[in-house]
Amino acid sequence: MTFAIRPASLVDLDTLAPLFDGYRQFYRQPGDPARARDFLRERLIRHESELLLALDDSGAGLGFTQLYPLFSSVRAVRTYLLNDLFVAAAARRRGVGQALLLAAADHARRLGAASLSLTTAHDNLPAQALYESLGWQRDTEFREYGLRL
Repeated sequence: MTFAIRPASLVDLDTLAPLFDGYRQFYRQPGDPARARDFLRERLIRHESELLLALDDSGAGLGFTQLYPLFSSVRAVRTYLLNDLFVAAAARRRGVGQALLLAAADHARRLGAASLSLTTAHDNLPAQALYESLGWQRDTEFREYGLRL
């Protein structure tokens, strides 16, 4: 399978929205294509995230990753949160996820980032194996917490 990865823009919403909806469903959210499209549209219009899109030779969407800008006060540097990574079921185990991760790292470097971070489900073992194969390291120093508002 040959594919290309490039930054996404507003013209890609019809391709991105079903992928993003599939991503949300993977994390047990109800399918809602309109909500997925609106959410991505807002991120793109406001320049609040960096979206990379994997496309096959015919222009069909295979997967995407979304990076959110952050800053480390302690290190005084820009970082990015790799918040979303999704590959369509038919494109899995063909190198798309790996290529998206590598492209995300290159993209973040070009934007001046010092690091990338991500969080994944404890039971998402295939993703963890992929991350670790590419040099991502599990944080054993800090414990992450959240507060729902």
